[in-house]
Amino acid sequence: MLVYQDLLTGDELLSDSFPYKEIENGALWEVDGKWVVQGACEVDIGANPSAEGAGEDEGVDDQAVRVVDIVDTFRLQEQPPFDKKQFVTWVKRYIKLLSSKLDGEKQEEFKKSIEGATKFLLGKLKDLQFHL
Repeated sequence: MLVYQDLLTGDELLSDSFPYKEIENGALWEVDGKWVVQGACEVDIGANPSAEGAGEDEGVDDQAVRVVDIVDTFRLQEQPPFDKKQFVTWVKRYIKLLSSKLDGEKQEEFKKSIEGATKFLLGKLKDLQFHL
């Protein structure tokens, strides 16, 4: 299994077990996450609680929680939403930090594709959630 890490922090972000497709000339990856239920699981083993002396209120009090599988798997933390000005400021800083980590050819390729990717994200900003 391949695990993809953030070049700046070294944090694990994704693995090849999640389907993704490259968009905006490879500058962005679109990953299909799924809602999954985590927590409470009702298991019927054939026992009769009333015959065993247990009442309706006895037993495990688990609470089921719906989570996005990718967010849960990689323990990503949701970030506060950006307005357009905050997002542009964040992207400029990200570009500067990431560019220094790339060699010449990849750096130029990144700088060419990130502009289109930024415009794409700005157009969908209100529909996005950010996780780190």
